[in-house]
Amino acid sequence: MNHYANKKSAAESMLDIALLMANASQLKAVLELGPQFKLYTPLITLISMSLCLQILVGILLIFIVKWNLNDHRRHFQLDVMENITTGCVFIIVVINVFITAFGVQLPKQNE
Repeated sequence: MNHYANKKSAAESMLDIALLMANASQLKAVLELGPQFKLYTPLITLISMSLCLQILVGILLIFIVKWNLNDHRRHFQLDVMENITTGCVFIIVVINVFITAFGVQLPKQNE
């Protein structure tokens, strides 16, 4: 792997971690708002789906990296796993668009 690819991979990993942390923070904010918040159930569902898919993508990427690319018998399995990973990333993006659209704002405190 060349120098550019290493930098790109590191940057993507940092973005993945940032999204995971943002979703965890959003989940905490929604849980603090409680069930009386009108978008409680949809946001809990969407954020949970996003977190689960991010973990799944991480696991798939570990398997993809660990498998030997020189083993031609594994190429089909690797292609399938890469396609599943790409599909999951697309779904994560769409889910996070909806999470952002619904918004997770804590009510303003009266001073």
